[in-house]
Amino acid sequence: MKVCVPREEPGREAADLPEGTPYGNGASPGGTGGADGTAPEAGGRRRPGLRARLRPRNRRRNAGSEGRRPRARRPRPFGLRTRLVFSFLLVAAVGCGTTAALTYRAARSAILEQTQNTAVSAFRQQVDDLNISLPLDEETLRDRLQYIARQGRPHPWRVYAEYGSLRVSSTDRPTSTVLTPELRARAHDREVTPHTSFQRVVKGGTPYLTIAVPALFLTHVGGTAQPTGLVVYAVMELREEDANIEAMLTAARDGALPALAIALVPALIASRGVLRPVRELRHAAHSMGRGRLDTRIHAKGSDELADLARTFNESAAELERSVTELRHAEARARRFASDVSHELRTPLAGMLAVTEVLDEDAGALDSDTARAVRLISAETVKLAVLVEDLMEISRFDARAAELHTDEVDVADCVRKTLISRRWTDPEQVHAALGEGIRARLDPRRFDVVVANLVGNALRHGRPLVTVRVYVDGGDDGDHGDGDGTLVVQVSDRGPGIHPDVLPHVFERFYKADPARARSAGSGLGLAITRENVLLHGGTVEAANHPAGGAVFTVRMPL
Repeated sequence: MKVCVPREEPGREAADLPEGTPYGNGASPGGTGGADGTAPEAGGRRRPGLRARLRPRNRRRNAGSEGRRPRARRPRPFGLRTRLVFSFLLVAAVGCGTTAALTYRAARSAILEQTQNTAVSAFRQQVDDLNISLPLDEETLRDRLQYIARQGRPHPWRVYAEYGSLRVSSTDRPTSTVLTPELRARAHDREVTPHTSFQRVVKGGTPYLTIAVPALFLTHVGGTAQPTGLVVYAVMELREEDANIEAMLTAARDGALPALAIALVPALIASRGVLRPVRELRHAAHSMGRGRLDTRIHAKGSDELADLARTFNESAAELERSVTELRHAEARARRFASDVSHELRTPLAGMLAVTEVLDEDAGALDSDTARAVRLISAETVKLAVLVEDLMEISRFDARAAELHTDEVDVADCVRKTLISRRWTDPEQVHAALGEGIRARLDPRRFDVVVANLVGNALRHGRPLVTVRVYVDGGDDGDHGDGDGTLVVQVSDRGPGIHPDVLPHVFERFYKADPARARSAGSGLGLAITRENVLLHGGTVEAANHPAGGAVFTVRMPL
């Protein structure tokens, strides 16, 4: 009897195995359907894919100057450079991984499909040439199967045959555990046209290609093919193909690492090109913060960073112009105040002499005229004080104020100040002066400081005004050794200073009560006090005592 193998009908797709089984499935090479070489392996085993893991290293960089003085900045493990390099390498890794995965998938499918197509075609041809007689003779069938096994390509086959309960093979074992029930069910299915089926199976860690070909016979009427019940199977190992795939995967993985190392070079170059304008911008901003308003950035190119540099230059030029105008206006204002003060000194000197004479003769005048004379005299004295204060402020603004220090007894200086202003009433002013405290001070400017603070307390607070002098942090046994800080504290028992006013008490012409048209003093006393204390290298603070009243504290180095 001539045995023939089933031929696929044109345009007909071979039936797949049930979805979800751990095997690949395909049709004969002549059909349009079949496995694409990507079906999962038996036992749920998956082929390893290419995975690239990037672990950015934290790099410590030497920082540049910051602020007014160069100092080392804290390292930034995730600075802009690190993020740029990491992003560049991440894109390169994704590109390498995607390319390697697609190449691996295509090459794996090509290797497996070439092998299985060759094996299926050769096995079908061998079964097609099989001449057997029914009923089957076991020994004859075994000889034919061994002959087919010797013709196996591209690798040796193990051939098995099933006919009813008869099981024959080309080996010493009549059956194979590699053949799956699904493949057998497909080969013996009589409800569909018989066709060739194959599977790729992994058994015990070894990949196999299994092929099932049902044997048919041709009838004399119409030449149609009818199944004989005989199914011939071939089992072929795919170790060589699996080794080739593993080698290809290893090559793809080993090639990705040098590619990432090479990608690091353009990443560093690109990050340097991006960071250079940013670094120049940072240096320029620090330079402007130190007062160099003529700082500019060299802008080249037409990208966003070049636009940022040009915008910075335009803003810097506008800022320099505005600051220059403000400085000129401030200089003109200082010059005007100084000039006016100098011009007023001469006529004021004459006016003061006249008012002194008028004050002496005021008793001989009628009451209205005497009151007017005394008013003119008081206002002239206030005007003279204001002019002197304006001249003093103008000297501070022009950096022309100088210290003429001498080693003095601080308690004696404070007593002289109080006595010269006739603040000797113990119910008005109480002096708690530490004796033996000596310091290098400008006696005239220290006198102004104490007089302004005490006068301000008497004018705006309520008695009793207390003046305390002591040394803070020094050796009590010797106050003249230059250690510690001289503290002069002036307090009163008035209502204190409103919290909103405290930050502004040392400003020029500041008024706590805006509704008041004019102040009792010149409005410059506390501002001059602050300038004199700063000239000594000290500080002055204003606060409220918990028990009530304002407290002014001056601290100067001994």
